[in-house]
This record gives sequence, C-alpha cells and structure tokens, in this order.
Amino acid sequence: MPQDLHRGAAPLQRKKIEDPLKASWEDLRAFLLCTRHQSFRNAAEVLGLTGTTLMRKIDRLEEELGFKLFLRDQSGLSLSDEGRALLFDVEQMERLSFNIFRRASVSTDINGSVRVAVTEGPGNFWVLPRLIDFQKTYRKITVDLRCAMEQADVSRLEADISIQFERPTNPDLIVAKLGRLHIYTFASEAYRDAYGLPESIADLKNHRIVKQHGVQLDETGYARILGLDSLDGVVGISTNSSVAVLYAIERGAGIGFLPTSAIAVGANLVAIDLGINYHMDLWLTYHKEFRNSDRHKIVINWLKSIFDPKVYACFRDEFIHPNSLTSLMNGSRVSFGLQGYAASNPT
Repeated sequence: MPQDLHRGAAPLQRKKIEDPLKASWEDLRAFLLCTRHQSFRNAAEVLGLTGTTLMRKIDRLEEELGFKLFLRDQSGLSLSDEGRALLFDVEQMERLSFNIFRRASVSTDINGSVRVAVTEGPGNFWVLPRLIDFQKTYRKITVDLRCAMEQADVSRLEADISIQFERPTNPDLIVAKLGRLHIYTFASEAYRDAYGLPESIADLKNHRIVKQHGVQLDETGYARILGLDSLDGVVGISTNSSVAVLYAIERGAGIGFLPTSAIAVGANLVAIDLGINYHMDLWLTYHKEFRNSDRHKIVINWLKSIFDPKVYACFRDEFIHPNSLTSLMNGSRVSFGLQGYAASNPT
C-alpha cells in the first residue's frame, strides 16, 4: 500500500495556496467543533449553520489543504491521520487567540464587564440575591451572570469566571474550592399532610419523585439509591432545571433532593431523614491572566466571600442537618430569603 494512504483516507489533489491564511480561522474552527462533537449536525447547531453549509466548509478546507480530515461512516466522524496531526496545531491556534482577546479584556480600571458562569441553583438562589447589593457598591462593574447546568469553559472564553462542580485540570487556570453543597431529601408540608413521608429508602419507591437531570449530574443515582432497575412509575416530574425542582417540591408535586441550604434560606420544606446524604464541591476557576485585572479581582474576592464556609454553615465540609442550619443562618434567611422568590404561599 502506498505510504501516503492512511486508514482509508485518499489524498486530494493538492492546490498551491499562495496565501497561507486562505484557510480561514472560521473554517478551522468549524473543523475543531466537528472533532469535538464527532457529528456535522451537532457541530452545525453550535455554529448556527445548516449541516450542508458546514460540510461545504469542511470540503473547502480539505481541498485547500490537499488531504482528507475525516473518515465518515454511520457511527459518525473520526479523524484521519492527517486530521489528527492538524488538530494539535489548530488547538494551539485557538489557545493563543484566546490569550490575545483575554489580555485585551484585562484592565487596571475598576469598570467594565465580568462574565460569571455558575451552576443554576446556586446562581439563582444564592449569587443573584447578593449581586443586587454588589452592584449598588460597584456601579461601574457589570456582572454578566450566566446560570446553567452546562459547565462553562473559561479557557475557551465561554466565561471569565466559573463556579462549577467539576475541578478543572487546565494548568492555565487558577482553581479554588469555594465550599461544599450537601444534598438531602425534602418534601413540602402539603405533600406530607396528604401522603405522609417515607420512613425508609425502600418506602421511597411508593412515593412520587421530582427528579433533576443534567450534564453534571449522575443520571443513575436515583435508581441506584432506591435499588431499582427503572424509575418508571416513580418519577412524577423530570426536569433539567433546579429552579423547577424547588418550585415543584414546594408545590407538593413529590419528594426530591435539594441542597440543605434551601431550607436555611427560607424554602417551606420538610427534611426527610432517610440516611441519604451526598455532597458536591463547588470550585471557582478563572484564567491566570485575570490576576492583573482590578475588576476581576473585585468580583473574585466577592464570590469567595459569599461562599465562605466560616460565615455560611451550609457550605462547610462537614454535614449539618437542615433543621440545625436554620438557626445558624438566620441572617441569610432574613436578608436574602426565598419568601416570594419561587413559589410564594405554596399549597
């Protein structure tokens, strides 16, 4: 077999590229997204293109480079040997381009925008209420708050600062543990009065469950805890939104799992003691370039302060029963409580 044939990828007739930059960054970025999603359709959705338009971009790039980038079959896209070699260089280009724009955003002035990405529950119910007071103090800093279960990649400029469940490993990032979320079982008083509460994990399968699903959550956790092969007939509501989970539990839709901090800040809930208690650590991460930006340092220090376990007992490493948190966090309940926030006067 000729040496220039790799894994079935036939070479193309190489065209002379008089301008080395003719293969535009737009086309190279399309190539990157195709490799990451291993699908033209999924990559096209991210780019806001049709699948046909994206395939034309890749065809044009292959023609200009003179070799095939992908092997295409029913299982999706896989890189040719040449495509794999190109991938390293393009990823380096992406990283360096991000550094250029990141440095351009660094300023010693205490004004401008800071993009903060945080997982949905803490973002809506913890960060946002306190952000209102922050912006009263720092009028020239705009905090662009993104609340979503999908984790933002700060190394790729998806956010300046991220608060997330997974600890990143990129050496260009500065990472600090903010605190720990303890997850417990809750129901509303109305649900308790109507259906009673489970007295054991085995009894839980006789109740209705409000279930949250998401990219950072263990999809098998509920069934594993209950010792069931399937949750059919047990789950009443399944949603990707932690806001919706809290609202549904407050409104008596079923039993669900929430951070212990929910009851501490005023949610009208009843803690159910089933011996189920797991936790998720919260990590604050940002690119090292932002160490020299005054406005970013202000926001970073503020975020650390509002998650400080020494001040807010719900974020300590050790588990504290939800009922005991109420007295420990009375100030948070009064100043930043949930009264009227989600489901006021739940029935």
